[in-house]
Amino acid sequence: MKKLLPFAVAAALFSAPSHADTNSASKFASGAGTVLYLGIGTLLPLATDGKAGKEHSIRAADSILTSVAISEALKRVVHEERPDKSDDQSFPSTHATAAFALATVQSHYHPKQALLWYGGATLIGASRVDLDKHHWHDVAAGAALGYFTAKFELKQSRGLILRPFLKREGATRTVQGLQVTHLF
Repeated sequence: MKKLLPFAVAAALFSAPSHADTNSASKFASGAGTVLYLGIGTLLPLATDGKAGKEHSIRAADSILTSVAISEALKRVVHEERPDKSDDQSFPSTHATAAFALATVQSHYHPKQALLWYGGATLIGASRVDLDKHHWHDVAAGAALGYFTAKFELKQSRGLILRPFLKREGATRTVQGLQVTHLF
């Protein structure tokens, strides 16, 4: 059952809405689907990863928060107009940034599920282009930002923004608390 849980979650998450309308599917993937993907992906380790679950969840949240902070800072510097002309916050795609950060962390801890996590992130990114909220290069830049931020985060012994207090007990680490630090 434990091994099937991520796949059941993915099937429910990425089932298209009742209409076959691609715009409805994109609206779902870009809205509620993104929230579900990020929420479930961050909290799922608590249910499936045993003693390491807390650390894995904190690492996922840390990667998302760090990459989103960088993405939002870039938006304020670049000022690229969205394809739908709604504002000048197109580059990079924060949806893609967050989704690929999560996919990278989950794939690190669960390599056999990599296709599932990166597939979900790709659907989220594609939905942003389909809805005329981003150009493809915005999504590609967001995906790269999320991926490389998560890879860098995973190389750090204690994360980037959320830093769990880790107590070493032999080869085992346990999460003792949580510290918030400043990124900039």
